[in-house]
Amino acid sequence: MKLAVHPRLRAAAARAPLLLPPLLLLLAAALPAPAQQSAAGLWETIGDDDGKPKAHVRIVETDGELRGTVEKILEPDKRDAVCDKCTDERRGRPVLGLTIVSGMRRDGEYYRGGRILDPDNGKVYSCRMRVAEDGRHLEVRGFLGFSLLGRTQTWNRLE
Repeated sequence: MKLAVHPRLRAAAARAPLLLPPLLLLLAAALPAPAQQSAAGLWETIGDDDGKPKAHVRIVETDGELRGTVEKILEPDKRDAVCDKCTDERRGRPVLGLTIVSGMRRDGEYYRGGRILDPDNGKVYSCRMRVAEDGRHLEVRGFLGFSLLGRTQTWNRLE
């Protein structure tokens, strides 16, 4: 037995596969974009020379600006280190508790416009940071002048 289908229904069913892709695109465009993760939190820094954890840095966000402070030094022989090579007000201050990241502001997926101090050599670099898509890693790039002239470290999120 053959069922009779109204011609209009048959025509609509024939067009359905053609309408589905544009409809899905419209729905996808209407969905909110995933929230960008904040760089605020506790991060483990990794040394460039040996790839071992060096310190824990607490990054906090206040009024849209990030600041990072050394919360723990993991190398036993550096726990009492002071910033002897610093050339600003941090000279001679203990590295533990020292603010090493300042002035960072979100710019799309990056944080820019701030500075980062390398307490080992006392130099202050321009800085750019980005939280990796997994939210567990922070790409920190310090540079002089242009970001091409610098180095990048990947820090691990602890909390």
